[in-house]
Amino acid sequence: MSESTKVPSWEVQHLDEDLNKKLLSHFKGEHFAFVQIGSGKYCFPYKFSLDAHSYWNFKPRPTDTWIVTYPRSGTTWTQEMIWLISNNLNFAQASDILLLERFPFFEFGSCVDDETYKEFLSLAKNDEIKKGVDKACGPVLKDLENTTEPRFIKTHLPFSLLPPSLLTCGAKVIYVARNPKDVAISFYNFHKFIKTLNFVGDFKTFWNFFKQNLIIWSPYWNHVKEGWDLRHNPNLLFLFYEDMKKDLFGNVKKMSNFLQKQYTDEDLKKLVSHLEFDNFKNNKSVNMESLRDLGMLLDNDQKCIRAGKTGSSQQYFDPDMNIEANKWIEENLKKTNIEFPLNLI
Repeated sequence: MSESTKVPSWEVQHLDEDLNKKLLSHFKGEHFAFVQIGSGKYCFPYKFSLDAHSYWNFKPRPTDTWIVTYPRSGTTWTQEMIWLISNNLNFAQASDILLLERFPFFEFGSCVDDETYKEFLSLAKNDEIKKGVDKACGPVLKDLENTTEPRFIKTHLPFSLLPPSLLTCGAKVIYVARNPKDVAISFYNFHKFIKTLNFVGDFKTFWNFFKQNLIIWSPYWNHVKEGWDLRHNPNLLFLFYEDMKKDLFGNVKKMSNFLQKQYTDEDLKKLVSHLEFDNFKNNKSVNMESLRDLGMLLDNDQKCIRAGKTGSSQQYFDPDMNIEANKWIEENLKKTNIEFPLNLI
């Protein structure tokens, strides 16, 4: 079998019927089923399992720049940083072109339920909106193959489901990790923001699914561990969200060195100002409010860029939940040597 048609030997496990029904009753963006893929048992909509080999067989290029994260780990923030550093701090172009277009989402089209996709198209008021829906939710692999260099690619897939040559072809890869409590809170709110996820339930219910690895792109710990174990690869830069919040200038400088782009401190200070939370959340190029015009966002006051804080779990975790969460975190930390920059418990 040629390399171009190679099929990975992943096992796709279908969830128990009752469990699947329970998940579908809470995650209204999916209408069919959830599965677990590979030895890491990563949770995905069934549709993704049909396309997973295509992503694995995708050909990275030496001129690519990829960002790999578990969702809600500072992905959008870091994407904007990467793109601007790589494009000579062209703030005008970054403002004119949506980040969704500058930095396509690798697997998103395979994670959008077909019924939800059809709903978006049926609600589209004109052909321009339909084109926007197709661009946002449709497959991107062909577009990426036809994209001139350099390419910028966002993914939430773990390394075990990504192209095997990603870290050997010369591409630059950035992995960002964030502490699990803040990730869960942010992901819960994002599920209340976008129709493709559309979680119905309270945070405690969501947290239990998160802890049981039954949220899309989970397990969290396996995902982060895969990135952490590769941190010494010269083509990978591993960052913690908390370090970036604490010292944005230092991490912007670290990123520019990794991407082999040199700027003066004054130039980098302009980038830091651009990335500061209040400026960033109101930036229409990055805050995903453009999806509202496409009918893809839920009708509420949730935002994609919401709080951007660290260690703000008290308002979501009651005392009993916090004790249980700390125990879960402690048990998982014992199984790895990940060195988070703050005390997780």
